[in-house]
Amino acid sequence: MSKVAKIVVSVALISLALMFSALLLMVILTVGALAWGYLWWRTRDLRKQMRKHPPGDIVVEGEVIEGEVIRREVGGISVESETDEIRKFIQATR
Repeated sequence: MSKVAKIVVSVALISLALMFSALLLMVILTVGALAWGYLWWRTRDLRKQMRKHPPGDIVVEGEVIEGEVIRREVGGISVESETDEIRKFIQATR
């Protein structure tokens, strides 16, 4: 009789664990869906502005493009890009 009771208790515990894991999964999915909906709702004005004003191909002088500073003159002083400085350093160390 004790062997049958152990099997019944084991099946009941496994069933409860499965039910609680399914409940936990549903809670996580619901909270995630609510968070996604909240963020979607809060960013609707930003998305609308981005549709009205898409990014252009305008380059402003002195802007950083792909991590490299554009060479230009500021107040008569020549500003060199980092690659020129690195090139000079490598040539000096040879």
